[in-house]
Amino acid sequence: MSLFPQTPPHIPLAERLRPQHISEVVGQSHLLGPEQALGLAFASAQAHSMIFWGPPGVGKTTLARLCADAFGAHFIALSAVLAGVKEIRAAIEEAQAVIAQQGRPSILFIDEIHRFNKSQQDALLPFVESGLVTFIGATTENPSFEVNSALLSRAQVYVLQALSDDELRLLLERARAAMPESPPLTPEAQTFLIASADGDGRRLLNVCEQVFSAATQAQIKTIEVPWLQSVMGASSRRFDKGGDQFYDQISALHKSVRGSNPDAALYWLCRMLDGGVDPKYLARRLIRMAWEDIGLADPRALQIANDAALTYERLGSPEGELALGEAAIYLAIAPKSNAAYQAFNQAMAYVKNHGSAEVPLHLRNAPTKLMSELGHGRTYRYAHDEAHAYAAGEQYLPENMTEPRWYQPTERGLEGKIAEKMAFLRELDAQYLQKTKK
Repeated sequence: MSLFPQTPPHIPLAERLRPQHISEVVGQSHLLGPEQALGLAFASAQAHSMIFWGPPGVGKTTLARLCADAFGAHFIALSAVLAGVKEIRAAIEEAQAVIAQQGRPSILFIDEIHRFNKSQQDALLPFVESGLVTFIGATTENPSFEVNSALLSRAQVYVLQALSDDELRLLLERARAAMPESPPLTPEAQTFLIASADGDGRRLLNVCEQVFSAATQAQIKTIEVPWLQSVMGASSRRFDKGGDQFYDQISALHKSVRGSNPDAALYWLCRMLDGGVDPKYLARRLIRMAWEDIGLADPRALQIANDAALTYERLGSPEGELALGEAAIYLAIAPKSNAAYQAFNQAMAYVKNHGSAEVPLHLRNAPTKLMSELGHGRTYRYAHDEAHAYAAGEQYLPENMTEPRWYQPTERGLEGKIAEKMAFLRELDAQYLQKTKK
């Protein structure tokens, strides 16, 4: 007998409450229902390689373990954060030993599969193809970008969703039942805990364990919101500054502005600020929106976006964030036009696809006597000396290049006036050409 008996290791609440059967899983009903893809796979007990893609704490590891149970397979787990080719080789040797000794197949689960580089992912292929192991990967990143196409083509991708408030509430009830000695929570405290989890079940259970233990030790009679705020501190939203959620929310912000919905634009801007995005980055995106989606329909939008960026530079956070919010609202309600944006893209494409045409003689500069003698600028007509300050019928494009008319102003905002001006000038051109023909 040891002179120093060891206490059993503490098992976290999230691990103690990990589902042991598919019926205990909270969430993912779109995959686990009786007629849904994973539900059918569990019912048939037919193993196949798969990738679970979703945010943290939604059950990716749990589903992988349950797959092994349902398919009667040996479970081998690796973390791509810690493992390399050496660990993959050891896992394959383990799978070979299991099938030789027990006749059982193995499921090789790799968490954070997007952390493996190409050579590490390639090392899996022969064993997945031979059927020695059934591969299950878990990732928070888009597998289209992070998983090799060869490996991706051999696995079915299942998209897992963040847990809803009702699903998190069910987890909260299970946590309370697992720690019955803890004080009760007010309804407002329950809502606060659920909101702080932000769709992450594991995060909720971890916070519950900490809060319930602290409340029991402090002999709190009832857990209320002010006490939770004091012990939990600031809780950040579920947000990956370099992953899909980052780009998805930027996309949602841009499309809300383009769609002229100020409330939605403000919501996504505040979501990103709350998630920790650099406000300077958001300021740059607002300037981009002003150029791309509003353009000449309201040039004030660009000025306001620039002023908001400058205001943030001077005031910093949090005061300067108000300027970004007001800019987002203005951009959303401003008249929209991408006419100039499209014209620029078409002009760039034309220039790249055509040769370098000569500048017409009448448009060339003539700083020397020789250039003047060669005819540079000789027939150029000075627009300010013409009626309406416009040299009707003058040609400004290279010879033999037809008028492309890339810029087609809309009727919205200031561009409506621009369209009227352009129509008037084209009428002057037509009149000039008519006169020269006579």
